Amino acid sequence: MMRLGEVLIPADRIARRVAELGARISEDYRGRELLLVGVLKGAFVFTADLVRAVTIPLEIDFLGVASYGGGTAPSGELKVFKDLNRPVAGRDVLLVDDIVDTGRTTEALVRLLEVRRPRSLRVCALLDKQARRERTVRLDYVGFAVPDRFVVGYGLDLDEAFRNLPEIRAVDAGDTAAP
Repeated sequence: MMRLGEVLIPADRIARRVAELGARISEDYRGRELLLVGVLKGAFVFTADLVRAVTIPLEIDFLGVASYGGGTAPSGELKVFKDLNRPVAGRDVLLVDDIVDTGRTTEALVRLLEVRRPRSLRVCALLDKQARRERTVRLDYVGFAVPDRFVVGYGLDLDEAFRNLPEIRAVDAGDTAAP
């Protein structure tokens, strides 16, 4: 069974970093209107906080994808269950994801958006788990680097549980499930 492990990133550090990212994004896109694309479901909390920290005009849309299917290891297969409602062509697009580990999902999402001919396309990830990287992907904005551990909280889940935690926590193998 799995149990919650240590707090890796407390809620107050997340809030400070999201504010910093929002300020940097606002400066980088000053004078332009941004289409911010959040990746469901894991990035919904991060996306909500980030849009409140960005001070320039923006529109929000979401892509719904699944790459885990269940458990703690990526399935190697990307399933799109919700496509964008807004057009991308000619727009400045910022893809917002919760975590980049192998890079396969990010690579696939960038390709999916690039064929729609955005004016610019950048990637913002809350968490970067470089130890598991299999693909070379460019991350323009990163909240935190994390070790090679499965993490939950702040929108990230384990079989839909723990999304509501305000901090990022490790999940450890153990014999007792803990809330």
